[in-house]
Amino acid sequence: MTAEALSFGSLLPSIGAGAPGPVSRAMGERLRRVESRNVTFVDDGWPIFWAEAGGANVRDADGNVFLDLTSAFGVSLLGHRSAPLERALTEARLVHGMGDIHPPVAKLELLERLVELVPWPDARVVLANSGSEAVEIALKTAARASGRPGIVAFAGGYHGLTLGSLATTEREHFRAGSEERLYGGVAFAPFPDRLRDSNGGGEASLRAVEAALDGGAPNGDPIGTIVVEPVQARGGARVPPEGYMAALSDLAATHDVVIVADEVFTGMGRCGAVLASPRVGLRPDVVCVGKALGAGLPLSACLAPAKVMDAWPESTGEAIHTSTFLGHPLACSAAIGVLDDLRDGGTLEAVERLGTRLREGLGEKLGGVEGVGEVRGLGLLIGIELVEPDGRTAASGAGVRAARRLLARGILALPAGDQGEVLEITPPVCMTDEQIEYALEHVDAVLGGGRG
Repeated sequence: MTAEALSFGSLLPSIGAGAPGPVSRAMGERLRRVESRNVTFVDDGWPIFWAEAGGANVRDADGNVFLDLTSAFGVSLLGHRSAPLERALTEARLVHGMGDIHPPVAKLELLERLVELVPWPDARVVLANSGSEAVEIALKTAARASGRPGIVAFAGGYHGLTLGSLATTEREHFRAGSEERLYGGVAFAPFPDRLRDSNGGGEASLRAVEAALDGGAPNGDPIGTIVVEPVQARGGARVPPEGYMAALSDLAATHDVVIVADEVFTGMGRCGAVLASPRVGLRPDVVCVGKALGAGLPLSACLAPAKVMDAWPESTGEAIHTSTFLGHPLACSAAIGVLDDLRDGGTLEAVERLGTRLREGLGEKLGGVEGVGEVRGLGLLIGIELVEPDGRTAASGAGVRAARRLLARGILALPAGDQGEVLEITPPVCMTDEQIEYALEHVDAVLGGGRG
């Protein structure tokens, strides 16, 4: 065994106490007694409690070692405890600041780096703490810039669960119980989908978008915003067909509508580029980023050109949208390191290589396997679509069942899709060859292509 394989971060799974083991199960019972029951699902087979993480490994409270194919919700693209995070933590001289009053130096330095990422020479940025908050800022910005409050969003899209962003998150599971508080001016269009769109080109989706732009939102409000993920992440790693996002951009331009690209999951290298929008032909007016940006620390941002962002009035000393932790210096320092890595470290090429290897490897192993529809994705955002024997009906809950079986084998993965019909693979880019082969073998075994 190589020295690399012996270091935590590049280890293969090692499950000695069961997954979850007795310590995690006991902690689950303790959690039930103190946390609101709507937050963490707990039963005899779920969850494990994380105690340590590094590289592509997680160690739980029982001492089991796991291979993490989730990157912790896509956050740890560079690996757990990556170099940018370690530098930010060890070199920190300032832990907190006053982001919108007396800003930390790191906030300014990060803003100067962020504006270099987008195609607008006069870009402006608002920092935030979570992806949902970045979407809230984007929706407020777009409404101010367009002068029209109505929104077009997409079925299967996920933009967060705070009230403004929740209004654009279509899934009823999340909306139930909050409907009376949600803005009623959101029209939902279908996102192009192999199982639902007979021609596969997205024409039905574009017709629905155009009808909404012409006819207004369900509550009668005129529409001024389209919010869309370049690739639907939690919706099942759904990649739009070629030409679709360009046509959507043309529609928006024709109707003078602001396009918000929710790149919280897809951006910062996850899809093989700093931003996924150019890869799929989307031309946004506003961009939201987060997750991998902070290397594990909470941080997000909303970016737009000055002509859009200047719809906000100039501050007179009391910011209209801010938060206590805006421009948190530790998170900003980590993000600067992330951006340096994406620019200089060959990470984007590595994401492409690993993503191609995983998609092709999974496609070879699972091709023709009953119950597997397609392996799809962009970069290291990968989804395995699971279907009923007819090959056309989503297999509700199949991704959930697969994730639970993988957990027992020492692999962390998550379900995706409105019905939990997709197994989502979003690993860190630092996986070793041994870890890649282990993942391919055991995903194959769990989904029926292998003999395990």
